[in-house]
Amino acid sequence: MKHLLILFFATFALISCNNQNNKSMQAPDNEKLVKQYFEHFNNHEWTKMANMYSEISEFKDPSLGQGIVKQTRQQIIDKYAELNKVFPNLHDEVIQIYPSGNRHIIVEFVSSGTAADGSKFELPICTIFTIENGIITKDFTYFDNFEELESKK
Repeated sequence: MKHLLILFFATFALISCNNQNNKSMQAPDNEKLVKQYFEHFNNHEWTKMANMYSEISEFKDPSLGQGIVKQTRQQIIDKYAELNKVFPNLHDEVIQIYPSGNRHIIVEFVSSGTAADGSKFELPICTIFTIENGIITKDFTYFDNFEELESKK
């Protein structure tokens, strides 16, 4: 189950949407983009989500290991499709969106799902998105992964 959660969060870090607007986006536009991102996530529209990211984006996520990991759109799609097989009712509930300047949005949300064996998870998460020219270029996600770290000892 813990490995499934790790896969879930790795996948989450890779969500995206394609926006060809070359003008710098302002905070309200970034907030709309992030809301669209979570709509795609909750509808399990993995390709649409992946297209919200640059072709290669940077991720920082405990489920991916330490440091920054670069991921392609296709890697994002593959991870979420696999995660969706394990948690068919995968869902994120946005608690709060915090605009931070013209390029960053911080999102507080709770991710949840139920596996085929009936096991459930609910995990509070915080993600900092960097958005450039209407495209997510960085996705730095933070959550408590203490149990996972303890299991590796």
